[in-house]
Amino acid sequence: MILVTGGAGFIGSYLHAALTRRGCETVVVDSLGSGNKWRNLAKHPPSRIVAPAELDAFLASRPSFEMVFHLGAVSETTATDGDHTWATNVELSRRIWEWCSARGVRMIYASSAATYGDGARGFDDDGSIPALEQLRPLNLYGWTKHAFDMQVAKHLTSRHEHPPQWAGLKFFNVYGPNEYHKGGMVSVVKVKYDEVAAGGPARLFKSDQPGLADGAQARDFIWVGDVVDVMLWLMDTPAVSGLFNLGTGQARTYLDLAHAVSDAVGRPRAVDFIDMPASLRGQYQSFTQAPMKRLRAAGYPGQFTSLEEGIRRYVQEHLATPDRYV
Repeated sequence: MILVTGGAGFIGSYLHAALTRRGCETVVVDSLGSGNKWRNLAKHPPSRIVAPAELDAFLASRPSFEMVFHLGAVSETTATDGDHTWATNVELSRRIWEWCSARGVRMIYASSAATYGDGARGFDDDGSIPALEQLRPLNLYGWTKHAFDMQVAKHLTSRHEHPPQWAGLKFFNVYGPNEYHKGGMVSVVKVKYDEVAAGGPARLFKSDQPGLADGAQARDFIWVGDVVDVMLWLMDTPAVSGLFNLGTGQARTYLDLAHAVSDAVGRPRAVDFIDMPASLRGQYQSFTQAPMKRLRAAGYPGQFTSLEEGIRRYVQEHLATPDRYV
């Protein structure tokens, strides 16, 4: 039995589908709400769905799970409710960590590249306390993810009990199917697809950095299937623990992305550059790239999908079809 928090969400439902295909029995912790989020699970109903408010009581009633994938979080980079975001991203994570530690259950949890802030201090996934103390996240979401990474590091240093296997994954820019419920936090790939499929140009922000050309802003975009492959490899490799970046290791520009979307849709490449909103100026990451040496040193053998192939797959096998879900 495997527990997946956030299991009806974007990455969580893709992971849940992969676990189901393996024949694993899963319990999903999530809120379905009144929209179409349930469709993320429609093809592979879990054994049980537990509401987040009921999780503590549910865990108290169960002796153990084989594995916990803790992906549930307040994930909006625009979040402003500090109390709620801290309670969800830090306190809940701490309770799950302690529950797994006490019962000898392995735990994989979602951190974020947002912990790196503007990237001025680099993107090294060094999990030591001195290295983590150098990071300066730009927003509440990134700060709470960073705070839990710090708590984990301090637990390990003080020799508190910890799960027999643990891994924190600093997700970079993940895109792919089952993200449709995310509203304003949907991936830029989906946003550009909607623009291009409607017959218009892809719209990109003008650069707000001196010397950086419009469209040259670059991120490490990673296909959701690659993210899930890493999590499954960790499940199959219980000797590996640590804090790891999870990107492709190769930054690509927004112009590359816009062109790949146009190519996948089968329309001529066309881009309009628009002014960056005032609310994003000074908080916009113009470059992210995940050094992947620690995950590779731990033995991960998989290859990462190119941006062009990932976008082609997303568009032609999901977005442009009657059934977009996994």
